Amino acid sequence: MKLPSLRLRQRLTRLSTGAALATALALTAPTLSANEDYDAQMRELQRNIDSLQRELRRVRDSRSDLESELERSESEIGELLQRIERIEREIRSQEDDLQGLRREREQLRQARATQQTQVAEQVRAAYQLGQQSQLKLLLNQESPERISRLLRYHDYFLAARAEKISAYLATIDELDALEPRIERQTRQLVASRGQLEQRHGELRASQQQRQQTIARLNQSITSKDDELGQMRGNRERLQALMDEVARTITDIPLPGDGAAFTSRRGQLPWPTEGEVAHRYGSARVGDQLQWNGVFINAPEGEAVRAVHHGRVVFSDYFRGHGLLVILDHGEGYMSLYAHNQSLMRETGDWVNAGEPVARVGNSGGQARTGLYFEIRHRGQPTNPAPWLARA
Repeated sequence: MKLPSLRLRQRLTRLSTGAALATALALTAPTLSANEDYDAQMRELQRNIDSLQRELRRVRDSRSDLESELERSESEIGELLQRIERIEREIRSQEDDLQGLRREREQLRQARATQQTQVAEQVRAAYQLGQQSQLKLLLNQESPERISRLLRYHDYFLAARAEKISAYLATIDELDALEPRIERQTRQLVASRGQLEQRHGELRASQQQRQQTIARLNQSITSKDDELGQMRGNRERLQALMDEVARTITDIPLPGDGAAFTSRRGQLPWPTEGEVAHRYGSARVGDQLQWNGVFINAPEGEAVRAVHHGRVVFSDYFRGHGLLVILDHGEGYMSLYAHNQSLMRETGDWVNAGEPVARVGNSGGQARTGLYFEIRHRGQPTNPAPWLARA
């Protein structure tokens, strides 16, 4: 698959001219803070990427309809997985709340039983005390001091009895109010589980559609030349995207006071757990192309983590690379995470080193699950090995 390189270069030249003009205008405004300057460039970058995506989608060949269908199904799968994960978190929270309510109910029932016993004892004592009413005490012609003391005891007893009865009634009121809350929480939990099952059904349908589309795409590749052309087209599209990002933001300092990317050489954490299947520079497609990054075999759904703090400059589906995340780390350095199952960060989000940005998958029509990872400097790929900590 061959892109119309001249037309694309002309388009990108127009885009880069606009980006350069925006940069020049930003630099003439000394009142802008570093954050405001960077945000302005991010907005300009988003406009340029949107234009680039539209330009690339206009490039059509015999595979375009199938690739568009694959993009729709894989994007839908990513969104469904995000919804499923969100619903599962809600269910766990609802279950915790329900357990808390049930524990509270049990505590109240135990308190009610204790208070019932205490009130019963108070009733019996009150009956006995009733045999020695205040009038009887006066008629018994006891000494005034003893009568006064007995009357105080009588008042204390009545106050204590009233307090216990009040506490008992309050406990009953709390239980009466708690029961409807438990019923509502139970209904919400049942509804969430039903919604989860529905989303899983939609997911299974989307996955089946994806498999059928991939099968038709594979049938359309009749030779090594076709496969090579496809990979070259994917590489050209990705390079166009990275050039656009680099042109727009490479000279803008990344706000923040964290460690510089260059200071972490040889210390960056690996983006996910797994075995390296392909290394930078190794051959692919019969020695006609080389890998510009590393491919890490990893289980589906495994967390993909940022190797360094930075900002998300791209988080979307990109043809040939599936659900793709690109982070800007300042100093002209960026990291790229491709073929994800789902995306966990949006364009413009700030992330710290080690924070999840996606989950491992096989989007982009991959046959196996894993993460494709690159480090780029001013848009050009560089070997990740010297940057990453020893495994």
